[in-house]
Amino acid sequence: MEGLDSYVIRARLFPAVLAIAPTIVFALASVAADWDELGLPQVLITTAVAVLFFGFSDLSRRLGRRVEKRIFAFSGGRPFPKVLRHGDKVLDSLSKARYQTFLASKLDAKAPTLSMETENAEKADAFYVLAGNWLRERTRDHLKFKVLFEENVVYGFRRNLLGLKWIGLGINAIVVAASVWMLWSADWSLLPQYGTVLVVGFLHALFFLIGVSEKSVLDASDQYGRQLVLACETLMADEAAAELRRG
Repeated sequence: MEGLDSYVIRARLFPAVLAIAPTIVFALASVAADWDELGLPQVLITTAVAVLFFGFSDLSRRLGRRVEKRIFAFSGGRPFPKVLRHGDKVLDSLSKARYQTFLASKLDAKAPTLSMETENAEKADAFYVLAGNWLRERTRDHLKFKVLFEENVVYGFRRNLLGLKWIGLGINAIVVAASVWMLWSADWSLLPQYGTVLVVGFLHALFFLIGVSEKSVLDASDQYGRQLVLACETLMADEAAAELRRG
């Protein structure tokens, strides 16, 4: 796994934590139930959860990319700045024209007109995909493009969480079943510990069923695409400053 920078922690590790949250609570409940007799079983449970934690952080990335490829099949599995489309109303037309002209000069390609976009939307989108790729390579400075970086983190978090959705729900079901069995076998004397697991399991399932969706990923993608295009302002300002210094 790569170094634990801000993106890795927030966009990969956090989804992993959410996906296995019921397992973590179950492990804590199991340890607490026999705290006075802490031994090998409790140590093994804690170690297993730690291994799951790091394993799922890598899995979240791989499954997230699979989701990404499905959603953005046309652009090769990457969100692209759809806000540059003439039919999109997020950006005003004057700003959009400025950005398209700037990007066209850098890509040595003609920006699509409204009629071109209407007649051949796929060809027009190919320009926007190229524009997105060009912008990504020139906005990797997280400090300089902090807002863009934050939008990228939100997008990565939602994408990776969607990738883990059904695995997380499957783990939830297993943990809930195990908790009910523990309560039943203990004649419900462990209700304070495993009752908490059941509450967490319910909230976890509710969140994953309602809050984790393809729409949430697309919404984050749109916000990221908008901020990616707005980075043109900084790039154009840098270019103008450089020309002044040369002149």
